[in-house]
Amino acid sequence: MQTLPVSSRGSRFLASLVLIVLAGGVASAAEDARFPNVVLLFADDLGYGSVSCNGGSIPTPNIDALAAGGVRFTDGYMTAPVCNPSRAGLLTGRYQQRWGKELNSQTEPPIGAPGRGTLPRSQKTIGAALKAQGYATGAIGKWHMGVSDGHHPLDRGFDYFFGMASGTSYINHDWPGVHHTMDTKKDDRGLMRGRAPAPLEEYLTDQLTREGIAFIKRHRDEPFFLYLAHYAPHTPLQVTDKYYQRFPQIKSEPERIYAAMISALDDGIGAVMDTLDKEGLLENTLVIFTSDNGAAQYSDFDGSRNHPLTGHKRNLYEGGIRIPFAVQWRGVLPAGKVYEKPISSLDIFPTVLAAAGVAGADGHDLDGRNLLPYLKGENNGDPHEYLFWRSGPNAVVRKGKWKLLMAGEDLSRLYSLDEDPGEAKDLSQENAGLVKEMKAAFAKWNEQMVAPRASSRTVDTNYNGDTIKWHI
Repeated sequence: MQTLPVSSRGSRFLASLVLIVLAGGVASAAEDARFPNVVLLFADDLGYGSVSCNGGSIPTPNIDALAAGGVRFTDGYMTAPVCNPSRAGLLTGRYQQRWGKELNSQTEPPIGAPGRGTLPRSQKTIGAALKAQGYATGAIGKWHMGVSDGHHPLDRGFDYFFGMASGTSYINHDWPGVHHTMDTKKDDRGLMRGRAPAPLEEYLTDQLTREGIAFIKRHRDEPFFLYLAHYAPHTPLQVTDKYYQRFPQIKSEPERIYAAMISALDDGIGAVMDTLDKEGLLENTLVIFTSDNGAAQYSDFDGSRNHPLTGHKRNLYEGGIRIPFAVQWRGVLPAGKVYEKPISSLDIFPTVLAAAGVAGADGHDLDGRNLLPYLKGENNGDPHEYLFWRSGPNAVVRKGKWKLLMAGEDLSRLYSLDEDPGEAKDLSQENAGLVKEMKAAFAKWNEQMVAPRASSRTVDTNYNGDTIKWHI
């Protein structure tokens, strides 16, 4: 059995609740003895312009509805432009550079980790924090933090796991009515239920959705945390006829399959939201939707998947790190709110802790901020004075509307993102004092981090007259 019996978990939750109330940490506990459920819906390589609520051309009505029913962030960021380090930041609420996790293909592992893609056991996950609060915790989908003993999701705070170590296939090629490109190879270790192999029984996005819905139904009578990490629309490009037939107007086969994969993801988000509604859970569930990084250049067939941003997955231009981001908590957070100040995936952990009744949610050795006061209008300031990124020799600082891009030893570019989201006009010469300030802030942050990691893979970009080599 992966999950604790409800009676055992209920006792653990009540014990946690009593301790919290005695400590004076939860003012609302006397009013409502059940803290909210938390559902974290995570996409893979879904770019800013790949959802229609951000102006994308592929219809995503369910993602749009989630955003319309809550708060949509215009400037929501991941901590890295590639999936392994960005997931490390998401799951821990800490800059992953603190323990030497920086790149997908870095040449040495993080401190205390057996492999370069493994999350060290010294780093506490959001799953472990919520499990300690009495929550039932489930991780479904792409894990990508290591599955060896001690690092498997079941060892990292999750009661239940169904998914894959990293990449896998969406389809069985023998199924009727499947569509795919020739690029179908994948280092596929297959699916797992707990620690045991599990079969692919239907289109992967549909199967992960079904597993997520089953988890919600099993735990509807107790507080639960569901981390549903879809693989879509990451390559390989594979889809079933159900979704493929929605896009007859797209003549390019790869582009049509890609659009269909996003549509399947959107259906999955809608199915989860419908389940929460039908089970009477929607008003007591904090739902978060986002993506691990921007769309990849090799999948951006029409050049609009990260629109209106420059760049893609693997680089620190806006298209690599600014992603679709929305939260909904009916009756607590306003509906239809658009929040324009910069926020980060680092903020998810402390925000969830605050929702779960943990006192001092902005502490706990986290780098993020509890966003609830900002989203409720109780705090009109900026959640962050600065946000920082570092990918090997290249780095970024965000301060308000300003973004400082530093590449190599001598390239510095300053952009005003409110007026120039495409990062076309360098304003560093006119704002030398601001550049100096932001560089000093980065240097102070950088001193707290492990030295930059090198990568076995690099890729070049050529935007706005600048050629930059990126470690990935």
